[in-house]
Amino acid sequence: MAIRYWILLTTLGALWGSAFMFIKIATPEFGPVLLVNTRLLIASLIFLPILLRSKYINLLSPIWKHALLLAVTNNMIPFTLFSFASLGSDSNMLAILNSTTAFNTMIIAYLWLNESVSRLQLFGLIIGFIGVFILVNPQNSTSTIISSLSCLVGAACYSFSTVFIQKSSEKTNKLVLIGWSVIFSALLMIPFSLLYLPDKVPSLNALVSATWLGAVSTGLGFLGYVRLIDKIGAVRTSTVAYFLPVFGIIWGYIFLSEVITLSIILGCIVVLIGVFLATSNKKGYKFRGQNVTD
Repeated sequence: MAIRYWILLTTLGALWGSAFMFIKIATPEFGPVLLVNTRLLIASLIFLPILLRSKYINLLSPIWKHALLLAVTNNMIPFTLFSFASLGSDSNMLAILNSTTAFNTMIIAYLWLNESVSRLQLFGLIIGFIGVFILVNPQNSTSTIISSLSCLVGAACYSFSTVFIQKSSEKTNKLVLIGWSVIFSALLMIPFSLLYLPDKVPSLNALVSATWLGAVSTGLGFLGYVRLIDKIGAVRTSTVAYFLPVFGIIWGYIFLSEVITLSIILGCIVVLIGVFLATSNKKGYKFRGQNVTD
């Protein structure tokens, strides 16, 4: 994989890894539903100036149904599930459980898209998954069963959405597809948010956290996500989920004083080895009979 995509993959991992920390900070004051809606509304402000340009506006008509589906499966459901899970889990555990996205994506892409996966990629994904199991240790962090299940379901939604994006955008513009899905989800969540308004205005820390989630983790992050799927495909892009435990643990330690143990360090090393192997298929991958390379 070209170095520029490694850099983008790592940067995206850092941005998305930070999201769990800010979710943990903001959710208790906003509530899961209002926080997600605020996050999506802010992200919409980044996408709208781009998508309302003449060269993009006419591309919405043929794909609005796909964008509407992604609004639910890639934004509304998983964002809300992870925000809810933060009420009963450390932020680093949210990041750890989210990394199951990569393995699920590989399986869905293989079954749905007939996308070939090399032995090296498969081995890398398995190694990365082993690293996740090392990280999921009672000594590392705490999480209730409900919070853990919420994260796993949310991660499964991300996996489905990633493969759906690659399949449905074969002849469409991914920026338009994903951008409008963000805007649609922001609008759809407004009625639900009105039912869960907080008793008082959130603090400055919570407001800053919500702003970061919307502008950086979602807005800028999704722009990088679009670029990666377009250039390296769904399976490789999904390996960004393996970076999330690493960055989630780092940010949680620095800003939330969450504990880093020896098993966490070992797990992170194994995860990084898995990511390297999973993205080292120099022969490329096959999608609908076409060989795609860097």
